[in-house]
Amino acid sequence: MNLDLITRDRDGKPCTMRYEVVNAMLLNEFLKQHRKVEEQEAIIAKQQKQIDTLTRGLQRVSNQIELTKPAPQVARNDQ
Repeated sequence: MNLDLITRDRDGKPCTMRYEVVNAMLLNEFLKQHRKVEEQEAIIAKQQKQIDTLTRGLQRVSNQIELTKPAPQVARNDQ
């Protein structure tokens, strides 16, 4: 607990809670987390684009390999 949130009486005993400060602290923490989520969403979107690009490239290479494979030959046994 943050001791700055507590007001004390003349004897130094806790008296009241400074709720107006709590609201400001909570808002500040919320905004920090919100910025972090937005940054993470941007990173995820960038990574998804990279994944999509790599997947398309891999598909092209797979298709080229498939086209260059020799056709299977069947051996006849009737000779």
